[in-house]
Amino acid sequence: MKRVAILISGGGSNMVALAESMTGDHPARPCLVLSNRPGAGGLARAEAMGIATALVDHRRFGADRAGFEAALAQVLDAARPDILCLAGFMRVLTEGFVGRYAGRMLNIHPSLLPKYRGLDTHARALEAGDETHGCTVHEVTPELDGGPILGQARVPVLAGDTPETLAARVLVQEHRLYPLVLRRFAGGDRRPVLLS
Repeated sequence: MKRVAILISGGGSNMVALAESMTGDHPARPCLVLSNRPGAGGLARAEAMGIATALVDHRRFGADRAGFEAALAQVLDAARPDILCLAGFMRVLTEGFVGRYAGRMLNIHPSLLPKYRGLDTHARALEAGDETHGCTVHEVTPELDGGPILGQARVPVLAGDTPETLAARVLVQEHRLYPLVLRRFAGGDRRPVLLS
């Protein structure tokens, strides 16, 4: 049975989707939900689900990224995860940290990568006049949002969409896609999952 640590910064809706999927014959179980933000709603949600939680507040470290990441690694290593899932974790991680967990860290990103790396993906898709948008689960590498793609889900861009309405439709697909990719990945299968 693989152990999964889930890193969050906010409400944790993707964390809940992942955790709820890890039952029955699933090859993994959640071992930790870790946040970098005090008061992140996802921490309370994880506790209510009986999952161990931890907080490493990035603000305590100021500009000391190495110190922050050392504290993250200490907490993570104590939980002994086989897989790390970034699920709305809003910190860019350094090459050294990513290298420490190479080949076992996943991220979900709200665009059809390689399009729209970084922030404000929904607004950028609308500004570009895209007809489809979506989300991607990828392996984390030192290149921001640049690792091997493990799954994508598409949604149509509708007339009158705003960044908020588009984000809401994409989020529904995120909750479908990430658990499917994690199940496959935990079983050693890295073939991409494609949803529409």
